[in-house]
Amino acid sequence: MNNLEIEKRLERIEKLLAFNKRVLTFDEASDYTGISKSYLYKLTSDNKIPFSKPNGKVIFFEKEKLENWLLRNHRKSKQETKDEALSYVLKNKKV
Repeated sequence: MNNLEIEKRLERIEKLLAFNKRVLTFDEASDYTGISKSYLYKLTSDNKIPFSKPNGKVIFFEKEKLENWLLRNHRKSKQETKDEALSYVLKNKKV
């Protein structure tokens, strides 16, 4: 294994360890979500994503709020919709 491969593995391990934190930096949030830095900056400037700026400069993200934001607007799968419809029909069946 050469030095370049070792460096890449170490970077990957560092990123994975950073995700165990409760608060993420801007760069960590970008890596964690897969959102590009430029789009993440646009989301923060438009106040479309929850973030904190404790000193008015550096942007931080609370991991739990970020996850909730990512998972908003859940779309049901076809199977979930079918199951709900069947449950509704069986529950409201007229005898």
